[in-house]
Amino acid sequence: MSKLLKYTCLLALASFLLCSASPAQKIKLALLKYNGGGDWYANPTALTNLSNFCNQYLNTDIDDNYATVDLGSTEIYNYPFLHMTGHGNVVFSDSETENLRNYLISGGFLHIDDNYGMDPFVRPAMKKVFPELQMVELPFDHPIYHQTFDFKNGLPKIHKHDDSPAQGFGLFWEGRLVCFYSYESDLGDGWEDQEVHKDPQEKRVQALQMGANIISYAFTQ
Repeated sequence: MSKLLKYTCLLALASFLLCSASPAQKIKLALLKYNGGGDWYANPTALTNLSNFCNQYLNTDIDDNYATVDLGSTEIYNYPFLHMTGHGNVVFSDSETENLRNYLISGGFLHIDDNYGMDPFVRPAMKKVFPELQMVELPFDHPIYHQTFDFKNGLPKIHKHDDSPAQGFGLFWEGRLVCFYSYESDLGDGWEDQEVHKDPQEKRVQALQMGANIISYAFTQ
């Protein structure tokens, strides 16, 4: 990326980070489209429902028509929050890796939600983005679990999967959490319309509350 283009993209990102106070422009969440054959498009109603939940309970003004952005596109700089999900393979090219690294270092935030089966592929992909960093499990007292909604035991368990405990991992760049990875939880399924997975309402509320905490933390840290 040229210096001029990167500067322009950073200005766009900064404007979006500040636009929550602007009545003329709404923040949009973005779904990340990646290569490798994994179903990046899983849970199509999730971000819409999460946006509406945040607007209702956090007094945000998020557009419920979320964007879909290619990993290698400079369009990612237009969105302060990227959501990535799926069940299978994930492949980042060298240029996509550089693009995502620059985005995260520049102030962006990535939430990865393992929809079951993504873990063996997404960890090496993110290691390619930040080879110098280790993905660490966040302690239960981390602020992301204690925003508007309090989760004393960390991530809620929404779907059974391997019946392992839900875990939240993070990548920290110069002390800032740039990537939050929810594993064995499946928050995105809980965000979906109720008739899709037929989750109990209690589970759906837990998933949406935790999602709202992630949004709140990402926009204010």
